[in-house]
Amino acid sequence: MTTRSEAVDRAESYYDSKAADEFYKTIWGGEDIHIGVYEPLDEAIAPASRRTVERMADRLEGLSANAKVLDLGAGYGGSGRYLAQRYGCHVSCLNLSETQNDLNRKLTAEQGLSDRVSVVYGDFEHVPDPDSTFDVVWSQDAILHSGDRPRVLDEIVRVLKPGGEIVITDPMQSDDCPDGVLQPVLDRIQLSTLGSFGFYREEFAKRGVDEISIKDLTHQLRNHYFRVRQELMRNYDEAIGKSGQEYVDNMLKGLQHWVDGADKGRLAWGIMHFRHRG
Repeated sequence: MTTRSEAVDRAESYYDSKAADEFYKTIWGGEDIHIGVYEPLDEAIAPASRRTVERMADRLEGLSANAKVLDLGAGYGGSGRYLAQRYGCHVSCLNLSETQNDLNRKLTAEQGLSDRVSVVYGDFEHVPDPDSTFDVVWSQDAILHSGDRPRVLDEIVRVLKPGGEIVITDPMQSDDCPDGVLQPVLDRIQLSTLGSFGFYREEFAKRGVDEISIKDLTHQLRNHYFRVRQELMRNYDEAIGKSGQEYVDNMLKGLQHWVDGADKGRLAWGIMHFRHRG
């Protein structure tokens, strides 16, 4: 098996840490630890984050109860449980943090969904499933953590059935972002690059995958990082008690870098929907 990238190793170590786990459970959004769609822009983080799941799921209207969905980088599994409840489908939650996986399994059992949601330890550079297994591949704000994104796309296409659908979001750089200007963002998350709308369009097209729609929601990325920073400041002392001052202060700086990058037009985010040509 090909060795996974260092970026994936770093992501596993980070998300398994107590400091990160406490932050994401209590500040970022609970079950849904990804960028939210805010209506209005000052609403609470959790309902905005769940709205992203709903908007993505709307693109899968008609998904049958027999369908198999792969959620890459599933976190605490909120999206998988939502899809299983809404469509009756089976969801495989692939995730590299066993800290997050343990909570996913617990919440899934509590909600009576263990027969429809499976939680699998693994990473998206080496998906542990045979070719043409899934009707849908789903991923939210996770693929940025790969040090070899083309390989992740290879794996997505490999495990997707002909005619299957891909619905993803990812924090990205703008298509016209100058080289070097996002270094503060990249340094904070220990990455060397970000994807872009153009990257996903071009790389999926090379792999026989057609674009159905791309909804640019970059303003929501900016607002999400702003709102998370607000909440972290509002709960500063409590957060320090759970995650430590160094973690919290570094997170505040990192969140501001994302806000600044978005304000300067250097970042991008949105809901991307593709179909495997087959």
